[in-house]
Amino acid sequence: MDQKGNIVSRLEWGAAAPRQKETLKGSARRVVIHHTALPSCKGLKECKDRLVSIQRGHMTEKGFDDIGYNFLVGGDGTVYEGRGWGVVGAHAKGNNHDSVGVAFMGNFNNDTPSAEAISAVKQLLQAGVSQGFLEQPFALCGHRDVGSTECPGKSLYTALPQLRGTT
Repeated sequence: MDQKGNIVSRLEWGAAAPRQKETLKGSARRVVIHHTALPSCKGLKECKDRLVSIQRGHMTEKGFDDIGYNFLVGGDGTVYEGRGWGVVGAHAKGNNHDSVGVAFMGNFNNDTPSAEAISAVKQLLQAGVSQGFLEQPFALCGHRDVGSTECPGKSLYTALPQLRGTT
């Protein structure tokens, strides 16, 4: 979320329309944290271009109906709407029907997540609880906890305790 707590909408970043959309049955019980494993982006223009590229890759190469994540966050703490709240994502095979997928933009095998990005995700999760999209309490895990992957990268994985208990 930016300084005003706004989320950059799909319209604002130029998202393609999803092929189809499945609604979650009730509030999400879990949050799965990811990284995009791509270079981080700086500023709105660069991040918007990166989002369009990620969505295109997810839809053409992976055959997803849309970008896989519910939300993505840039290093400056700007939150971008992926599939958004209340929509089944395609971010953690077998674990998408009761969760929200949040991806930090960057590769956190080496890079450390910024304080701004951590803070923005905390605010996003608090908003999700207060708006009824996330159960209270919810479980928070890294993608590697539910699949065989290094995601969300070593540095971001060790930062997950900072995101737990955010409500």
